[in-house]
Amino acid sequence: MKTEKITIANLKCAGCETTIKSELLKIEGVDSVTIDQENDTVCLIHDDNLDRHKIIQKLHSLGYPEATEENGLLQQLKSYASCMIGKINNLSRPKD
Repeated sequence: MKTEKITIANLKCAGCETTIKSELLKIEGVDSVTIDQENDTVCLIHDDNLDRHKIIQKLHSLGYPEATEENGLLQQLKSYASCMIGKINNLSRPKD
C-alpha cells in the first residue's frame, strides 16, 4: 500500500469533502481517503500499482485541481457543483 498526499484548490466545505471522498473511493485500488479542509489536502491510501495521474484526473474532473495546476473559472464552477452535490448527500444521510 502507498500513501499519497495531494494539495488541491477550491476545497470549501463539508459538501466538497463528501463529494471528493465518495468519488475517490470509487477508483479501483483506493483503500481510504482523508481530507484536511484547513490545509486543502487529500490523503489517500491505495495500491502500489495505482497511477497518481488517475487520482489527479478525477480530482480535476470534479473541479478540485492540484494546487500546482491552473485554476480557471471552469474549475471553480465544477467545484461549486460538486460542493452542492456533497451538501445534498449530507442532508439525505440518516442522523446517528
